[in-house]
Amino acid sequence: MRHPEHQLQTACVRWFRLQYPEYASLLIAVPNGVRTSATQARVLKAEGMLAGVADLLLLLPRHGYGCLCIEMKTDKGRQSDTQKAWQQAAEKAPNKYVVCRNITEFVIQIKLYLKTG
Repeated sequence: MRHPEHQLQTACVRWFRLQYPEYASLLIAVPNGVRTSATQARVLKAEGMLAGVADLLLLLPRHGYGCLCIEMKTDKGRQSDTQKAWQQAAEKAPNKYVVCRNITEFVIQIKLYLKTG
């Protein structure tokens, strides 16, 4: 079974950690798409798991933002209403939120976010 979003995200994380080892531990995945039992899902929700959260968070403030939130999508992938609502909340906080559909977009967004000056 193919998982193109997984493959894209894995490639992006690998590139980031090689390119920016000093920030490697600050780029974290949010495993909202993991299949669990109903009991485990209740436990995770009670612990703070929230539907719609971006796939990756770069916990590094830059340019007046608290962090960079990255939603990974394939070319045909679309944000759910829950993801759009979370995006609005994240941006209001204020955080930077981007949707990346390929590794080139990811690299550009990372470089723009980490750019100083």
